[in-house]
Amino acid sequence: MWRARTAWQKGAQQSVGIGNPHGASGRGDTSMRLFLRLLGTWLLGVALILLIIDGTRSLGASQLIFTSFAENWSWLNAESLAAVREFLAGRFFGMVLEPVSEAIFAMPGWAVLAVPGVLLAWAGRSRKTRLFVRHDQI
Repeated sequence: MWRARTAWQKGAQQSVGIGNPHGASGRGDTSMRLFLRLLGTWLLGVALILLIIDGTRSLGASQLIFTSFAENWSWLNAESLAAVREFLAGRFFGMVLEPVSEAIFAMPGWAVLAVPGVLLAWAGRSRKTRLFVRHDQI
């Protein structure tokens, strides 16, 4: 028990830094990390729903079917998809953005949402090192 208490006290002393503008709690980036985790979780949830939809369509057709991101977006709101395509085509780097965006729009919708979801959830992870004490250390 004494070792665990000492290690915990060392961790507490290290977490309180001099010059922390948000005080000892460091609440400045916890809200941002929470936002990143929530957004990443939301994107992963929508990606899972799209994967289930593709899975049921594949089972019904007896072949592997992937619905593209553009089809999913047009099913949700076709006018906004057309507006985004016009916006990207009218930019200064439109000739570069258009093939890249079309490649992304052709990918499966669940993959397009899962990759940023995983990256955002990873970016919002807790930075604290966890201290685990085994039973024989107590």
